[in-house]
Amino acid sequence: MAAISQYRETMKSILVIGLGLSGYSVVRHLNPGAARLTVSDTRETPPYLSSLRENYPDVEVITGRIPMERIGKYDEIVVSPGVDLPEPINPDILVGDIELFAREAAAPVIGITGSNGKSTVTMLVRDMLRAAGRKVLAGGNIGTPALDLLQEERPDYYVLELSSFQLETVQSLNLVSAAVLNISEDHMDRHQNIGAYTRAKLRIFRNADRAVINRDDSNLCVAFRSPANPVSFGLQSPGNDLDFGVIKERSVRTLVHGSRKLIREDKLNIRGDQNLSNVLAAMALVHTAGVELDSGVVQAAADFRGLPHRCERIAKSRGVEWINDSKATNTGATMAAIRSMRRPTILIAGGQGKGADFRELGGLIDQHIRHAILIGEDAARIDAALCDKTGRTFAGTLDEAVAIADRQAAQGDVVLFSPACASYDMFDNYEHRGEVFRKLVNERVNR
Repeated sequence: MAAISQYRETMKSILVIGLGLSGYSVVRHLNPGAARLTVSDTRETPPYLSSLRENYPDVEVITGRIPMERIGKYDEIVVSPGVDLPEPINPDILVGDIELFAREAAAPVIGITGSNGKSTVTMLVRDMLRAAGRKVLAGGNIGTPALDLLQEERPDYYVLELSSFQLETVQSLNLVSAAVLNISEDHMDRHQNIGAYTRAKLRIFRNADRAVINRDDSNLCVAFRSPANPVSFGLQSPGNDLDFGVIKERSVRTLVHGSRKLIREDKLNIRGDQNLSNVLAAMALVHTAGVELDSGVVQAAADFRGLPHRCERIAKSRGVEWINDSKATNTGATMAAIRSMRRPTILIAGGQGKGADFRELGGLIDQHIRHAILIGEDAARIDAALCDKTGRTFAGTLDEAVAIADRQAAQGDVVLFSPACASYDMFDNYEHRGEVFRKLVNERVNR
């Protein structure tokens, strides 16, 4: 590959910061060609340490804090997404896995970012392109690391979910179509403020051929500045033939592209305003990438059943429906889930809030939630955002929270597990958290 020959010729000295899934993919990508490769992780036993030592014994590993005097000695520093950087550091030598991917990708790339819906839209776009007969590889911030995709046979399209952390270190990414789905507070423990977070997200439009934007997100529209032939999507009728939207006929909503009708809402497997918006975004991305929205492509969107841990119905017992929305790791995701509920709802929420402001979420809980059960590190901060009249209970564990919800729920209720927080105070990740919730619910309702 070009990357191997490049690094053999230059013999660059490269530091990889972070030995998680992304960092280890960087090692696999670079090691055959980079004779001087060092990996650093502040953890004494990072996840891929044993694999690294077994498969790449010549790679130097530094666990714990790397000595500052060594930082300036590297030609290039590859930082894993979300890892705190040592200070000071020269930004000119700082890159991430997506930048390395961009230097080598030889097929058109579609990129998706946003606070919520990224994974759903990424998988929708993948399925729709495959229905059009295209060979597609999808990954990035979901599933397969972007650099591992380069080891596969060249596709017709790459589809990448991109986080704000990944976009911070991108310079060379040329996207055939790029979307920012929405903006709400997330990772405020890392970004200085919502403005800095928004600017990181908007970097996806640098060098993009076409831009897809959510016209329903007023904050995003104000911040958006791109000459990349923008196409918008939203839940109202589109203002022109370029944009995507929704019309209502005899109380039934229909997704449209300009004046062209695409599919009725009741023909989709995934429901609710948030998912309607996700489908419109995916259609806009496929269209702007140069693929016709024929009947087969539209049917692929209709057939999509959603992702695990995203507003996933996992049980119904005694007239009570249980919803697993563990993937809701920020307030915006939980607010979207609450708004999609059409029955009296008991909410289980809490975890690590990542510096989020819970006041807007608290107001929505006050209006729409029958009872809130609060767990985790930032339970008290969510509690402080609620009014005195809102019923709530604290639970020390998720098991206890499920038991309380079971006692509180009456026929016709929904129990919504939508944490609005990260999971690392109690679980390995949001998937682990969701699987534990599923197990606890199934044990309780099936006994």
